[in-house]
Amino acid sequence: MNERPYVRKPGWLTRQVLNRLVAFSTRRGLSLMGSRVLAVRGRKSGEWRHTPVNPLTLDGHTYLVAARGHVQWTHNMRAAGGGELRLGKRVDAFTAEEVPDAEKPALLRAYLKRWKAEVGAFFDGVGHDSPEEELRRIAPDHPVFRITPA
Repeated sequence: MNERPYVRKPGWLTRQVLNRLVAFSTRRGLSLMGSRVLAVRGRKSGEWRHTPVNPLTLDGHTYLVAARGHVQWTHNMRAAGGGELRLGKRVDAFTAEEVPDAEKPALLRAYLKRWKAEVGAFFDGVGHDSPEEELRRIAPDHPVFRITPA
């Protein structure tokens, strides 16, 4: 039996108000706690798709964490192998490499420490102070990409 990958779809308030507000602000050059607009080519249409994200910088590397699980941008990122992070008129192209589950716990811990107030509900009670085994348990549910400037 195929298990469906973890996906937590945003509710109406998030889709219609919060994401749009963050994306609007970010497009105009106002970053909210480091937010950016992720632009990645659609895997079927080839058209640019946009979503607000919170890049994580840790130990000199930058990561994109999919708090909501295996969502559309993660599928597109796998197919495209990169994209752009946008803040106002600044556009930073990058390539992306998916991080193996074994390397995710430290990244998830750092991500939750920084943005738990915004995304904690999508991690089913696991927080930055949770035991390592809990972070390992949820790692397959949250794709993480290491991004490198193009």
